[in-house]
Amino acid sequence: MSASPLPDPSPRESGGPLYLFDYGMVISTAPTPGDWAALERETGLDLAAPGSSYWRHREEFDAGRLSPGSYWARVVGTPAVDAGKVSTLEELDARQWAHLNPATLRVLETLSGEGARLALLSNMPAGMAERYRRESRWMKFFRTAWFSGELGLLKPAPEIFGHVLAGMHAAPEDVVFIDDNARNIEAAQNLGIRTVHLGPWTNLLQELADLRD
Repeated sequence: MSASPLPDPSPRESGGPLYLFDYGMVISTAPTPGDWAALERETGLDLAAPGSSYWRHREEFDAGRLSPGSYWARVVGTPAVDAGKVSTLEELDARQWAHLNPATLRVLETLSGEGARLALLSNMPAGMAERYRRESRWMKFFRTAWFSGELGLLKPAPEIFGHVLAGMHAAPEDVVFIDDNARNIEAAQNLGIRTVHLGPWTNLLQELADLRD
């Protein structure tokens, strides 16, 4: 599976600048303590810490190598989790990553209004991606959206960037990639993609304007 059902640009299409956005910690903000507490009530485990079972198995889940049931069974440390519990955990997980960054939304509004072409590339499980496609207002900004769980590829692998560049019909130097993860930024730069490494104090609109000058 490749991307959202929105149309891709035609080969060598002229138009506004091409921007490729990450989702987590770029469009979204971090889960709150209350979000993690809700997962703890369901699992009996503190999953917020970087070394927790939630994070240890997350890359496999994001890459589509684990089903939701298999992922949550590994998280809670049991052979299986019943379907009702999996559904509850999936709902809580999607909810905790759905808090939006208003500063980034303003940038998306501005770029969209200027005629820029916007695309999304996120490491995200397929089920969460499908939920956000159906329910999330921010999806309207993107003409194409790629998710690792559907592609079977993860950032920072060069192959996922190659897939996206082909789908955008774009040369690396024509694209600006915005991500919060240094490894992803480095991988994109190694391919010749221009980047903005987003942090708490980044003036994203100014950084993007500087790249156009």
